[in-house]
Amino acid sequence: MEGTMKGAYLPGNSTVVFKDVAIPRPGHGQVLVKTKCCTICGSDIRAIYREHTGKGAEGYQNVIAGHEPCGQVVEEGPGIRRFKKGSRVIVYHISGCGVCHDCRMGYMISCSSPLRAAYGWQRDGGMAEYMLCDEKDLVELPPELSYTDGAQVACGFGTVYEAITKVGISGNDDVLVVGLGPVGLATLMLCKALGARKLFGIESNPLRIELANKLGLADKILKPADSNADEIKALTGGRGVERAFDASASDKGRATAIRAARQWGKIALVGEGGTVNFNPSPDIIHPQKSIYGSWVTSIWLMENLVEELVRWNLHPDALVTHRFPLEKADEAYKLMADGNCGKVAVCFDEELK
Repeated sequence: MEGTMKGAYLPGNSTVVFKDVAIPRPGHGQVLVKTKCCTICGSDIRAIYREHTGKGAEGYQNVIAGHEPCGQVVEEGPGIRRFKKGSRVIVYHISGCGVCHDCRMGYMISCSSPLRAAYGWQRDGGMAEYMLCDEKDLVELPPELSYTDGAQVACGFGTVYEAITKVGISGNDDVLVVGLGPVGLATLMLCKALGARKLFGIESNPLRIELANKLGLADKILKPADSNADEIKALTGGRGVERAFDASASDKGRATAIRAARQWGKIALVGEGGTVNFNPSPDIIHPQKSIYGSWVTSIWLMENLVEELVRWNLHPDALVTHRFPLEKADEAYKLMADGNCGKVAVCFDEELK
């Protein structure tokens, strides 16, 4: 495919710059994907949009932005084995070396090779009409799911699903989610689908509280306060929740998640950045609690998640409150940075409706 396209770049000063670039041609083992939707992640805002703070895995290399892309294969390079022209695909957003220990487990997010390159960070991402992808980085998107559903699986929902698999969720569990941005809302959505007994949230943003209530995702949502851990214990017979997730990345939010968990409880930290202060003996050691760190997911678990979403008839696009065309990507990033939204998507073709 010949010609040029517009790509959105993030110079690091809370703006978006558009550049005309050549439409790439796929090489061996690669495909050209026509982007249908690319959602915006909080890490885009934290580490790229406001200022280029990332190092290593988060080091932005002046590439086309967007690490939550989903689209359709329109051109095949030589050596393609599975995905063909016309295939609907989610892009696992880290392209690993494929041969290190973590890549062999499917966790390209933790690839230890200098060849590791994340889409939208170190290689061109989804904020353009087309993107060049390695076939090994693709996950099939079934017809039951929209491209906007798939874009969220690429990062946010995949990240949440990984954390859930680490701590486990069943009908025996009361669950607390601290921070109801897109990742926190996704956590509630998936925990509800897995049959959690009671779901609690902590959030200050009225729009996000309204969205959670509209979707029926929580039994009770509290406003952030020093008394939150005690309030959660009062709502759970004085014991606390079996499982707690922090998606706030705030010091107090993380401490609340830890302290609101019951004895033998499990806590997953998924919000990036920030710090946490707690007292190891009374908060963790004596009550025998476990804290899990969780970073994105593996490509095989992402495939499992897609299958589960179809089985549950669950659609991540319910969390999208705003859709923008590519030419208004600057408005999309600004809105996401302001935080008065659910998930924000840059869409193409039918996904814009």
